[in-house]
Amino acid sequence: MLISALAFALMAALVKEAGQLGIPLLQIIFVRALVSAVLSLIDIGRARVHPLGNRKSLLFARGLSGFLALTGVFYALFHLSMAQATVLQYLHPVFTALLAFLFLAERPTTATLACIALSLLGLACMVAPYWTASDTTPAPLWPVIAGLGGAFGSGVAYTLVRKLVITEHPSVIVLYFPLICAPGALMLGGADFIWPTAAGWWVLLGVGCFTQLGQLALTKAMQLDAASRVTSLSYVQIIFAAILGWLAFGEIPTRATALGGGLILLGAIVSAWMQPRSVQAS
Repeated sequence: MLISALAFALMAALVKEAGQLGIPLLQIIFVRALVSAVLSLIDIGRARVHPLGNRKSLLFARGLSGFLALTGVFYALFHLSMAQATVLQYLHPVFTALLAFLFLAERPTTATLACIALSLLGLACMVAPYWTASDTTPAPLWPVIAGLGGAFGSGVAYTLVRKLVITEHPSVIVLYFPLICAPGALMLGGADFIWPTAAGWWVLLGVGCFTQLGQLALTKAMQLDAASRVTSLSYVQIIFAAILGWLAFGEIPTRATALGGGLILLGAIVSAWMQPRSVQAS
């Protein structure tokens, strides 16, 4: 799960950079989907499994929920600060835990609930300066709604992945994501696509590659553990994002960031070490 969190943090930074280069949102999704599709097909060929899988309706639903979630998250990244967009994105474990309880009969343990509580508190500490003294402009309504929709869509996608890993190869599950995203992005925004600069192409390629790595690592984590616990561990992406912001953009972490990061790490440790190593399949 740590590999997945790092990959998604790198992807988010590149998405923000692509937006600053003037590349349309749906074009980023389209190119990302193409890269992911090619890499998934290569993995499927090596594994010698059928690319369309077995439970096609659930696989389609996973791809569609992922597309809707991705659109919401990217829209929030384009129009909100990184801190605001990240807060909204990381509400998805709440939705995942609820959906896993309703549809997978997974009861969140005390450790999982403690992890979520500590992580939310840590997030609040980290972004408080942005929402208050240093950011007096209210967050735009529609990007906030889009970010919340993205968090809910992510929760749906993660819950479906948890159900699908019982019968499907991880690369097949990942493949359905670009199979929905690519035609969806092309139909909805193809008329606005541009020809990027050389730097833009490298950024787009990086978005696709880090997405693929994050998706595969996440799917593997879902095979090994409960959905609510895996997604609660994903909060460490915040720490990776803070480090990347410092290295790439010269952003010096504040005391609030250090305090919030410590709480998030504590939550991850609680989740990792205070639960049984094995999880009974639902």
